[in-house]
Amino acid sequence: MEIRLSKDAKKHIEALDRIAKRRIKDAIYELPAGDIKRLTGFKRDYRLRVGDYRVLFSIENDVITVKDVLPRGEAYKRL
Repeated sequence: MEIRLSKDAKKHIEALDRIAKRRIKDAIYELPAGDIKRLTGFKRDYRLRVGDYRVLFSIENDVITVKDVLPRGEAYKRL
């Protein structure tokens, strides 16, 4: 599977501290493994839990598109 990062996802990952950045990047490149759940009300959108952060992504035609990486409290407000 191919993994693509959106501009927002890249921006939020780069703003994190070194340890959180490494954990999130490792988790993203191990997709579709991990603590993943489908988002309620969406057909192709999922979330990956990495500590206190949520990686919001979609899967379509063997392409995983990471839409955003946000702290838990902010992630679901933007849906």
